[in-house]
Amino acid sequence: MTPSFNRRLFFVWLILVGITTSYLWIDHEATHSGVPTASAVITVAAICLALIKVRIIMREFMEVRGAPQLLCRLTDFWVVLMGVAMLGVYVAGKAIA
Repeated sequence: MTPSFNRRLFFVWLILVGITTSYLWIDHEATHSGVPTASAVITVAAICLALIKVRIIMREFMEVRGAPQLLCRLTDFWVVLMGVAMLGVYVAGKAIA
């Protein structure tokens, strides 16, 4: 059995690498004089990039793309729910601090 080259998965992998690289750039930009600093924009961007990566990985590498419509919607709902939860906890933490 010879391994076949899947063009779609290769491009998905390149997109994931691009998202990771953009996160590293955002992280590098958040450093001022060698000291990491956090801001709301950087934190929200990092959470959004992570959620996009999770959805792509679920769809392409966990093969949810070809699953029944209900499972596709449930995984999308889970990603949205996690995003709302993470952003909500972040905003609540900022308000308390």
